[in-house]
Amino acid sequence: MSRSLRRADLRAVGEVRRALRDLLRHWGRPDSAAVAELLTTELVTNALVHTDQGAEVTASLAACRLRVEVRDFTSRHPRPYVPTADDGTHGRGLLLVQALSDAWGVVSAHGAGKVVWFEIDGREPDGGPA
Repeated sequence: MSRSLRRADLRAVGEVRRALRDLLRHWGRPDSAAVAELLTTELVTNALVHTDQGAEVTASLAACRLRVEVRDFTSRHPRPYVPTADDGTHGRGLLLVQALSDAWGVVSAHGAGKVVWFEIDGREPDGGPA
């Protein structure tokens, strides 16, 4: 799955969720798919709200592992922080990614910007295939 998103177009969040849902329909891990959808929503929203340009989203399944990458065109790397009660529901996206993914990170993109990515392991807890 690959999508290019226009700056501040929050309607794109729902479109990305639907495309990811289609990709994961036959994955056989509905619990992991729901987490992937949540984390993708958080990263896409961050890219569209906190940067001055659009973003690109890619998601791929390989060897029982889902990888989602959200590229934006701002070089400033995000940092998770502990939100306060006054923050309402804001400021929790990267904390969710950190807590719910099996791996995640931020890398500088070739050319300009950065890629925030996460991976979710689709294997059963005993290590077998999903």
